[in-house]
Amino acid sequence: MKTIDLSIKIGYCQMEELPADEQQLVEAAVRATKNSYSPYSHFAVGAALRLENGTVVTGANQENAAYPSGLCAERTAIFSAQAQYPDQPVTALAIAARNGGSLVKSPIVPCGACRQVAVEIEDRYKHPIRVFLYGTDGIYVVDTIKDLLPLYFVGDAMK
Repeated sequence: MKTIDLSIKIGYCQMEELPADEQQLVEAAVRATKNSYSPYSHFAVGAALRLENGTVVTGANQENAAYPSGLCAERTAIFSAQAQYPDQPVTALAIAARNGGSLVKSPIVPCGACRQVAVEIEDRYKHPIRVFLYGTDGIYVVDTIKDLLPLYFVGDAMK
């Protein structure tokens, strides 16, 4: 049996270490947490993405009493951007969360479904998505969503 070694590099920084445009994107994700409808989990997630043309689109998680009917913040933002700007690649995505009203200390990471959706967007446009995962203690910075889902599944896998 052969072993395959997969490795990723994740940056870790404080907000003030980011360039101004990246700080603004992270701050938009933090503000988007206020748009969450999360009466069941009380875990409010906000996402903000930047398109290649500079447009910023935000999203927030939306829960429902029929639990699987809700949608995560990341997919809310991505699907909204794709519906409004179908010719624009996503260049960056920031995610933040509140638990019980307070911002989380550790950087928040996207669920598997959101990683899969983002990977397909990255693959569709052949453009990496830079990811900022916010926590009050620091921010993870990832150069491509594929680093968060290294064994990804996209359309070419079905050929």
